[in-house]
Amino acid sequence: MLTRPIDLRSDTVTLPTSAMRTAMARAEVGDDVYGEDPTVNRLEELAAQRVGKAAAMFVPSGTMGNLCALLAHCNRGDEAIVGDQSHIYNYEAGGASVVGSVAFHVVPNQPDGTIALDNLRAAVRWTDDPHCAETRLICLENTHNSCGGTVLSPEYLASVAAFARERDLLVHLDGARVFNAAVALGVNVTELTRHADSVMFCLSKGLSAPVGSVLCGDEAFIRRARRARKVLGGGMRQAGVIAAAGIVALETMVDRLAEDHANARMLAEGLAGFPQIAIEPARVQTNIVIFTLRDGWSADTFVAHLRERGVLMGDMGSGRIRAVTHDGIDAGDIAETIAVVAEVVRGVRG
Repeated sequence: MLTRPIDLRSDTVTLPTSAMRTAMARAEVGDDVYGEDPTVNRLEELAAQRVGKAAAMFVPSGTMGNLCALLAHCNRGDEAIVGDQSHIYNYEAGGASVVGSVAFHVVPNQPDGTIALDNLRAAVRWTDDPHCAETRLICLENTHNSCGGTVLSPEYLASVAAFARERDLLVHLDGARVFNAAVALGVNVTELTRHADSVMFCLSKGLSAPVGSVLCGDEAFIRRARRARKVLGGGMRQAGVIAAAGIVALETMVDRLAEDHANARMLAEGLAGFPQIAIEPARVQTNIVIFTLRDGWSADTFVAHLRERGVLMGDMGSGRIRAVTHDGIDAGDIAETIAVVAEVVRGVRG
């Protein structure tokens, strides 16, 4: 047994840094619903500036940020194009349909997380046909969680934006981990966000803040999104206490994401050494490692035996297992994880 658990289930398990805790304790606060919390206002200004947008809105979660975006972009009965592996479609409880009567038009994601332009063209409905919902929005995800933390390039994003303009469509970027994408590519994050009409990013994943995400876009969009946030119960009051941690996250935690990427590659290369594990280390671009088991090994049994030995990973279903590196996980933890995996594969089958 390890002296402490090595939790690789998600980068949402990160803990706030000491600088975040200090900032939270000292935060100047007011009523954010009235627009009077100075720390929230400062976070929103900083976030908008970082991703190259005119305005921003602080929300409790990435799911709420994405939902506010869809409600602000789409009218009831409109259609949003989403990838079949996207977080919005698979892991956000169908919120846009449940709350906003927005229809999802689901198209295949490619293995790298992109949606082929030919599939986008085929998905757009003719606006003069009363039988069809009117296509309004294209949703992309960067990095792409279910595709293994893959990165959508500026060139691809530009091509989708150009297509959207031709068809009078809007583009929303689920950028929960968009700073991971920027660090992996070695570019300013605005190279990835400037092609979208709106972008959401999370503070509470690799950036290690305890809670919160930010939705960014132009001023008219954010005004509509604030109304949606209120409908959803996301209007917080003295929210500067948690926004303060978000400011520290943006100012101090972006560059260190490269460490998580290096540790993920180290883990992938270590896992590739076991014949019982199927993985392509070259496909690991950021902090997410997804693999499967060969020869009838059971993913849930494998994950359970790892847990018994102090290593936590996630069973994604369909035989896929996910491990996510983050702040608090170092190279020593990765070496210990590989040693535990070696112990498990020697003695477990089921």
